[in-house]
Amino acid sequence: MLGAREIAELLERHGLDARRSLGQNFVADPNTVVRIARLADVGPGEHVVEIGPGLGSLTLALVDTGARVLAVEKDAALVPVLHEVLAEHGAADVRVVEADALEVDWDELLGGAASWALVANLPYNVAVPIIMSVLERAPMVRRLVVMVQKEVAERLVASPGGRTVGIPSMRVAWYAEAELLGTVPPEVFVPRPRVTSALVGMTRREPPTRALGPDEVFPLVATAYRQRRKMLRSTLGSVVPPGAFERAGIAPTSRPEELAVGQWADLALAARALRA
Repeated sequence: MLGAREIAELLERHGLDARRSLGQNFVADPNTVVRIARLADVGPGEHVVEIGPGLGSLTLALVDTGARVLAVEKDAALVPVLHEVLAEHGAADVRVVEADALEVDWDELLGGAASWALVANLPYNVAVPIIMSVLERAPMVRRLVVMVQKEVAERLVASPGGRTVGIPSMRVAWYAEAELLGTVPPEVFVPRPRVTSALVGMTRREPPTRALGPDEVFPLVATAYRQRRKMLRSTLGSVVPPGAFERAGIAPTSRPEELAVGQWADLALAARALRA
């Protein structure tokens, strides 16, 4: 595994620096990458996609599980270094793809297997868009273990009634069960970030309803959360027909953070039925 000294030497030898614009913070602690691979619960022959492998610290830990790893790296300057690291550690069979995870065709990229796990140390600046892209567009990814900024992690896993619950919480909950798996201190990264990181696990599940899609539900959620301190009868009065709250079994005096994703679906269904 790569430690801080090895990472520093690699960067110096290749004339590279971590790029702030790409949110690059390389994991420089072998224990941390082994921990992530263990939490991902992947094993021999299983298919794993890693987004943003960087210099390959986590990639090597995933290879050690026996999993088949596909690494998606956006930074063209890192790709040859990653190949070098993998070859030096006997992991040259990892498939490395130079691509932006926000622009890839997931069906084309992951079409070779029915089930994948995504395991990644995600750049802070694009973590949520990447997670939502995978949840929305890559149903073959059944399990995710991602490292993100701690504050972001808390929003992703938040339950109704919590201080941090919001639109990201609801969007994740539409597709998956999410849980906080632990925190990661700044000291394990090169360069060292100013914030603590956290590990989030997500297991895909069926959406709360098949009767309508998220595009019909989340405009309602967004409208309510724009004024999250107000009651739903106030924020949604102009978009939800009279009687929809009662039909959905939701008190109109509720505030947005009190509703679970299934209740938002019920409200959207009730509103659609009354408009018909």
